[in-house]
Amino acid sequence: MKAPKTVAILAMPGVQLLDVSGPLDVFAEANLQARSQAYRLQVIATRRGPVRSSSGVRLMPDTVIGDAMDEPIHTLLVAGSPHAADAVSDANVTTWLRKLTPKMRRFGSVCSGAFVLAQAGLLNGRRVTTHWAVADQLAQEFPSVTVDADAIHVRDGRLRTAAGVTAGLDLSLALVEEDLGRDIAMKVAAQLVMFFKRPGGQMQFSRKGEAAPTGRSALQEVQRWISANPAEDHGVANLAARMGLSERHFARLFRQEVGVTPAAWVEDVRVAAARRLLEAGDAAPKQVAYECGFADADTLRRAFQRQVGITPAEYRKRFGAASVSPE
Repeated sequence: MKAPKTVAILAMPGVQLLDVSGPLDVFAEANLQARSQAYRLQVIATRRGPVRSSSGVRLMPDTVIGDAMDEPIHTLLVAGSPHAADAVSDANVTTWLRKLTPKMRRFGSVCSGAFVLAQAGLLNGRRVTTHWAVADQLAQEFPSVTVDADAIHVRDGRLRTAAGVTAGLDLSLALVEEDLGRDIAMKVAAQLVMFFKRPGGQMQFSRKGEAAPTGRSALQEVQRWISANPAEDHGVANLAARMGLSERHFARLFRQEVGVTPAAWVEDVRVAAARRLLEAGDAAPKQVAYECGFADADTLRRAFQRQVGITPAEYRKRFGAASVSPE
């Protein structure tokens, strides 16, 4: 009988509870389905005593960083937290990760736990993912890291990273498949009532197109006008005229202060409006396209797939009000 693989979750103060409990439940269920202790599970903290999670629930860790381990860690996952992207790096954690990860078979992160690995320099030159809401921030703060903002989870050599929160379950299931085979992994998915392979990427859950207006007040007024009237003609000429500027000056100013071109911002707003219509009603794609300012249903579909990763029809099926049966 093979010795169990030690799977450890690093849980820092303020940790998202599901980033810890979700993966642990997947590995625990794998033990049941394999009818053996394939995995030995541990929660590691940064200091002694219970770890208070973001929900207020306290976790009692099995050990703390720096303590001697009875068995070497096979797989380490760094759990995320709502504020991990803006937290100051912990020098003790950074030192510990740099020392131990080269000895591990696999290591990675769940959600914003990727920032902890990035601060330790462990993501340099790697392809990763993280929660969609902080993916751009990760890419900007760590330019040597290639961030796939749509992926549910990413494998890059020994490194494994998962997107937001529940994606930790998807990643853990993939690790179970690597270790114990497809049959066991499928049984785990069935028992936990989860997708064996989740359809689509994480951008279908995002709300990136609903950003607040930015820039000088006159530009914000233009952005609010676009959001309130997505079906209007929002070509650069019309938008520039609203501000009393030349087209060239307006386009340059918009990109400088908002961070994207006017066309890109308009498309973001229109896709966000389309999502709201698809979630709330049963209008035909042609009608949705018309009300949101797209030339036709095909133009809507292409923009929607580019930003959300699935078609409008698929999105309505998964998130529309009609997909929820009344009690």
